[in-house]
Amino acid sequence: MIQLETDRLILRDYNSDDFEEYYRLMSDDRTMYYLQDLKQSSIDAARNSFNEVLEDRDSNDRKFYFLQMELKESRETVGNVGYTVTDNTPEGKTVHLGYFSYPKFWGNGYMSEAVKRVLEFAFTENNVYRITTGCLAENIGSERVMQKNGMVKEAECIDHEWHDGKLKTRLEYNLLRDEWKCV
Repeated sequence: MIQLETDRLILRDYNSDDFEEYYRLMSDDRTMYYLQDLKQSSIDAARNSFNEVLEDRDSNDRKFYFLQMELKESRETVGNVGYTVTDNTPEGKTVHLGYFSYPKFWGNGYMSEAVKRVLEFAFTENNVYRITTGCLAENIGSERVMQKNGMVKEAECIDHEWHDGKLKTRLEYNLLRDEWKCV
């Protein structure tokens, strides 16, 4: 079981008691606005997804490292942060980073703080070699999290993704373990 801490946050693996909070977070319209493919629209679909999270957490060949974010003082859920293993290479794992939080926590630096700690875990404890992530160009807050954590912009893909009734530009970022050491 993974449990990481920052000055203000606890980042931890989900446990079986977390389903209601998982569903509330994953079905929240504003929280999931930029992640509509992950949004849970029914309790049954959410339960299946949650059970997959728990099964993967306990597997020997873990693929998903997504952690519940909580405020240290109140244990209130802030959001979710982590990554998916996309490949295992002789140099280490390549992963895709993701994160989202309830709107009431936006603009407080929580996500930058959480991502910083997840990057440290990935590169120092989980044999990750390369991290990729991205966002729609209009999602300025998400891009700022990437920049604050030393990630490097690789691409700006014009009219790349259909979202909310129109084509939108997507930004792609990455960070290598050796680059992270220099941040």
